Amino acid sequence: MSDTSRKILVTSALPYANGSPHMGHLVEYIQTDIWVRFQKLRGHDCIYVCASDSHGTPIMLKARELGITPEELTEGYSKEFVNDFADFGIEFDNYYTTHSPENEALVVGIYETLRASGDIYTRTIEQMYDEKEGLFLPDRFVKGTCPNCNAEDQYGDACENCNKATSPETLIDPKSVLSGTTPVKRESEHYFFKLSEYDQRLRQWMSDSALDKNVVAKLEEWFDAGLQDWDISRDAPYFGFRIPGTDDKYFYVWLDAPVGYMASFKHLCDRTDGLDFDDYWKADSNYELYHFIGKDIMYFHTLFWPAVLEGSGHRTPSGVFAHGFLTVNGQKMSKSRGTFIKARTYLDNLNPEYLRYYYAAKLGPTIEDIDLNLDDFVARVNSDLVGKLVNIASRCAGFISKRFDGELAAELADENLFAEFGAASETIASHYEKREYSKAMRVIMSLADKANRYIDDHKPWVMAKDETGLPEVQLVCTQGLNMFRSLMIYLAPVIPAVAQGSREFLDEEQWHWNDAGTPLLGETIRKFRPLLGRIEAKQVEQMIEQSKESTPVAENEDRDEFISIDDFMKVDLRIARIEKAEPVEGADKLLALTLDVGDSERQVFAGIKAAYEPDSLVGRHVIVVANLAPRKMRFGVSEGMVLAAGPGGEDIFLLSPDEGAEPGMRVK
Repeated sequence: MSDTSRKILVTSALPYANGSPHMGHLVEYIQTDIWVRFQKLRGHDCIYVCASDSHGTPIMLKARELGITPEELTEGYSKEFVNDFADFGIEFDNYYTTHSPENEALVVGIYETLRASGDIYTRTIEQMYDEKEGLFLPDRFVKGTCPNCNAEDQYGDACENCNKATSPETLIDPKSVLSGTTPVKRESEHYFFKLSEYDQRLRQWMSDSALDKNVVAKLEEWFDAGLQDWDISRDAPYFGFRIPGTDDKYFYVWLDAPVGYMASFKHLCDRTDGLDFDDYWKADSNYELYHFIGKDIMYFHTLFWPAVLEGSGHRTPSGVFAHGFLTVNGQKMSKSRGTFIKARTYLDNLNPEYLRYYYAAKLGPTIEDIDLNLDDFVARVNSDLVGKLVNIASRCAGFISKRFDGELAAELADENLFAEFGAASETIASHYEKREYSKAMRVIMSLADKANRYIDDHKPWVMAKDETGLPEVQLVCTQGLNMFRSLMIYLAPVIPAVAQGSREFLDEEQWHWNDAGTPLLGETIRKFRPLLGRIEAKQVEQMIEQSKESTPVAENEDRDEFISIDDFMKVDLRIARIEKAEPVEGADKLLALTLDVGDSERQVFAGIKAAYEPDSLVGRHVIVVANLAPRKMRFGVSEGMVLAAGPGGEDIFLLSPDEGAEPGMRVK
């Protein structure tokens, strides 16, 4: 690898500002942040920008539903993104919004350049229209069956099953996401970008850029199918930038969203001396530009975006790095199972460094999905970070502080062993560069094993019992702490907070990548303080329960449409009388119910607090699932489920039996 300093601009896909960040989002931002931190540690000039994606019909409609402006909605979620990302150690050089004067100016300029060159034209199209809601439907507001693979419940822009581009008009049995009605077709004049004329130029870009083989394979499929001209306009009402010279046409969000990368960087340049926008974005720029994205938006970033850039006289990306989706415990994230975990819910329960390391241990350069197995998560973090890594420092630091006033030895006990740690530098760096984080973690933890074996073999705690052995204790512990230091430098992109704590403990102002191969000798270190504690299983359990708590009415997820009578008969429904109802401390939506089910009393936690006063429930008969497995919650054990109907919140209704039913009776 060259020691020459590189100029690199890096982006992550813009989070859509109509919902809170969750564990799935964090895969991308943690992956990107690790890569950026690595480049900076290597001495490269690497800039990381991002922004909230703040336009489109979904934002407009959600704002309308909440009775606020779209600007208020997106500003609120943007603040949430910034705070949550910061608490996960994700460091942007600039975080902005696509609803900005910089973005509007850039979008309009790009549009006018493309139109002047003949790459923009208009034609009348038939578009899906929701008669009940009174508006034209964006692609993602129409769902139906994919015409290519027959997968059901697919959006009108791209099939998540076969990844082929679709349109609302081509979907089989389309339905409006807003009203559930079948949309009708209405004519409207729209603006199109001539993507079809960029086939050869995009093929050339593909061969020149850094793309994973899976991305290339998908691009080849799209080329073979033939590129289609791109509709870049939407009809009013729409929250976005109006197309110049029109009264009721707006730029499609997928035109202005990627331009948001440029706008965020422009906003940074305007506030930073010596940082020039054109140096990074002009057509002949020799600086590097990389986009980190999810595999579901590859079409936009590998076809539409580079074509727009080239057509408007800007440089194209040096590479587009796509990743897969996140599953939890081998399944799609689920609100009913408590595995749809918001970023803030995780932060309320667990150290963010744990997740950063676990994702790194699972991530590679491919578009394969990664699985957050919660049992494996606990075991791996406790084994690798606590049992192996931090343990090295804790086993050595005390002797240096107590016996040698914090002073390290002036030499190493085993220079050849330390040289192995330095020799791993380029291998680990190569893995980071290629986004082979899991491989890098394996190399690092293999070195941690060597360090621990060295300490086990020399047993400084035994040598310290004999005063004559103290010089050897100092040498051995200095050796151990230097191996720990090398490992922490290698891991600094992944667990930056632990790395910072380690650097402060060793009394060093900063680290560079090459410092891992140079020992710290004869210096005075500070008293060691614990850097990281073990994960307790109850912390994970509590996080899951809190995620469940936010969705008291379970969703129908991943279920067959029908069950057999035998399946139904397995459910033991009983009449119960509410003997006691109390609020649950620390839970906004739960009531603790004591139920008489005939032969016993049971405690059940029910998410009905918003709909019922506790005193009004005492003496009421309800229907309870009596053979549901007890569920351990942070408030106690719930021994069943009370049946209710409705969407939740204040609109939830307990099911009650007819007069005469007694506690313990079975519902048949």
